[in-house]
Amino acid sequence: MHRVLKLFGISNLRLKLFWLMLLSAILALIFTYLVWGIAFQWVGEWIQDNINSFTISVFVMLPTSIFLLSFFFTFLLLTRPIIRFLQKTIHSISVIAAGNFEERASVDREDELGTVAVHINSMAERLQIQREKERRDERNRMELITGISHDLRTPLTSMIGYIHLLKDRSYRTETEYDRYVEHTYHQAIRLQKRIDSLFEYTRLTSPEAKLQLQQIYFKELLHQLLTEFQPIAAEHDLAVSWTLPDSETAALLDPDKMVRAIDNLLMNALKFSHRPGEIKVHCALINDSISIQIENDGEALSSEQEERLFDRFYRVDDSRASDNTLIGSGTGLGLAIAQSIARLHGGDLTLNHNQGHYRFCLEIPIRN
Repeated sequence: MHRVLKLFGISNLRLKLFWLMLLSAILALIFTYLVWGIAFQWVGEWIQDNINSFTISVFVMLPTSIFLLSFFFTFLLLTRPIIRFLQKTIHSISVIAAGNFEERASVDREDELGTVAVHINSMAERLQIQREKERRDERNRMELITGISHDLRTPLTSMIGYIHLLKDRSYRTETEYDRYVEHTYHQAIRLQKRIDSLFEYTRLTSPEAKLQLQQIYFKELLHQLLTEFQPIAAEHDLAVSWTLPDSETAALLDPDKMVRAIDNLLMNALKFSHRPGEIKVHCALINDSISIQIENDGEALSSEQEERLFDRFYRVDDSRASDNTLIGSGTGLGLAIAQSIARLHGGDLTLNHNQGHYRFCLEIPIRN
């Protein structure tokens, strides 16, 4: 019956119920006419011979009762698919409410009930995505706590060990004393950098994060950073090449944060590049935006690592680093900090990765 209504273009639920009620009334009327017609042939003469208030009541009430009973039965029969659909939908809602967000309501109608089922499925999908994100964030948070605890414990343990040696005067020569002091100092600086990274990431991701905007010449800033970075890369057997725009561009940026973002990208390329190798930097003006591309070749990422590389609290295994002993392990927040800085400026930081070839693209809109 519902397919017949669909053929006539009746998809509104209220119209469907109206036509089902009308059809039920017609069928009930026909059924009452047939039944009462047959019954009247049997008892008609008796009613005519015994006309009184009782027979008149029977004559009126009996066909009315037959009509009402047949109407309700026919209407329930015709609306059975709607009731069955509602029962299935209620069951799906109960399963979703119990926490099974993988459950989906059946969507085999094109009326308001079908629209409700679509919205229920959309809600369940959003809840499932949110729960998966919360689980992933919790897992990443635990990984971060474990990694940061290790990073902080390693220099702290080394510092305590050398301070004990100095306290107990366990050095034999002045040179050995200077070496202990220097090593303790370097470990303290290493510890400070990790703590600073944590605080900086917290500040950048807070709702109160603000930029100290200044009008700067971006080409000059980038050229200075690359010039300072080139000898550092050369110490690790890496060449640095770059192409900059022909004309200078003045932009409204936070210079300190922008320097930090670019420096994080360069140090990431330095840490995860094959030796010997090359780091390429390309800067261009594209559609009123500054585009910086930093390319290098290193160990390939898995699809999961690539997908989660910019996730907060996610840390890629330092075993990918080509020279971890010289550069030192990171906190796993460098790229997250760089992306946060880019987004604070209204831009973004993305990665194009193909079998170990990395291209990080930092885009910042020009605001004068």
